Amino acid sequence: MGRNGVNALLKLASLTPLMETYPSDTTELAFSFDTLSSITNMLEHAYGPHGGRGLALRVGRACFNYGVRQYGTQLGLTEMAFRLLPLPMKVSAGAKIFAELFNNFTDQRVRVEEEGGKLLWHIERCPLCWERKSQDPVCHLAVGLLQEALYWLSGGKVFNVEEQTCIASGDPACTIVIDQTPIF
Repeated sequence: MGRNGVNALLKLASLTPLMETYPSDTTELAFSFDTLSSITNMLEHAYGPHGGRGLALRVGRACFNYGVRQYGTQLGLTEMAFRLLPLPMKVSAGAKIFAELFNNFTDQRVRVEEEGGKLLWHIERCPLCWERKSQDPVCHLAVGLLQEALYWLSGGKVFNVEEQTCIASGDPACTIVIDQTPIF
């Protein structure tokens, strides 16, 4: 999107103060759910449903890459013992570690469960669809983040990751279903 695209999006979302100063890169909770939800909503309005979804997926992937650099060592993700785990164990353990990260450092509430060869990533308090209404799931940024996390954890394998329920659609939680077996 570039700086001009981001500024145009922030202006459309009535978030012009962010144009000059982005929030600091700390664990301080300076970025509200309203702000994040407005930005993801405006992506869809500015670029259409498909273009906004594609951009949100790419943003999610980029967020993971920045996050793993900042928190990877602290969470034990870069330790040799973790990296050498068999893939199914690494995916399961990684999901629990990521959920703990979100629960400890954000206002999100994430719960992970395993069911029939799938991981269910439940976001019970979601900043991406905060106070939004939609017929379809809209938490594409979270899907992109999880896709990239799985790609990184598996050493380059691709997994099916799909949001099935969404608070914006009236569901009690946003649930992202992850096949534990890679597509390729």
